[in-house]
Amino acid sequence: MTATATSITTTRIRSFDGTELAVHETGEGRPLLLLHGLFSSAETNWIKFGHAARIAAGGYRVIMPDLRAHGQSAAPHDPVAYPRDVLVDDALSLIDTLGLDDFDLGGFSLGARTSAKLLASGVTPRKAILAGMGWEGLTGWARRRDFFVTAIDRRDEVKRGDPHFLAVAFMKTQGIDPVAARLLLDSFGNVDTDALVARDVPVLVVCGADDQDNGSAPELARQLRHATYREIKGTHMSSVLEPALAEEIVAFLAT
Repeated sequence: MTATATSITTTRIRSFDGTELAVHETGEGRPLLLLHGLFSSAETNWIKFGHAARIAAGGYRVIMPDLRAHGQSAAPHDPVAYPRDVLVDDALSLIDTLGLDDFDLGGFSLGARTSAKLLASGVTPRKAILAGMGWEGLTGWARRRDFFVTAIDRRDEVKRGDPHFLAVAFMKTQGIDPVAARLLLDSFGNVDTDALVARDVPVLVVCGADDQDNGSAPELARQLRHATYREIKGTHMSSVLEPALAEEIVAFLAT
């Protein structure tokens, strides 16, 4: 399947606390709510490299919010705007506002972790996609979070060769507000993995062959009750450029 030119519409929706979220959509058909990764955006993860167009061509209404403190969404500096698991509350608010009661759900990296938390909280999509995510990314997030907090705190001093350099460079390229991003990182709660593995929602776990950033994706698939694992080319940063990412998503949703 090849990507074709497609129109993107953007609306602004007020979340549960009044924070404005930008929501991008394309295509018609069954709704698929897709969440992007940390320091990224709907444009970077899903639109720019043709994934949204490929998925829409498969007969889906692709709904892609910019997460709080990302993309075109608001990035407040008030700590009150970042209660525990605020991204989960934002997603629940969006699902309610859009009236989604029969839909599919997925995400890449942080978006996958947020999707996993939604599943653990009882949200029941028809199918779910966890991309760029491994078992340790759900069970040992504190280490990953601390890495990014350090990257933000040292953003003006890291040099090429520093393990935080690529994260800092990506954050700056994406125009991320460091104050808001740090507040958001502090809001992340643990995933209730017992509740997650008890769910019988069909899940696609798709990950780059050289992507170990969030631990073992095959192990994540093994832990889940009803999961399919698919491997594509690339690292954590490059796998999201691969057309195979969207192709695996469409094939999974269509079965």
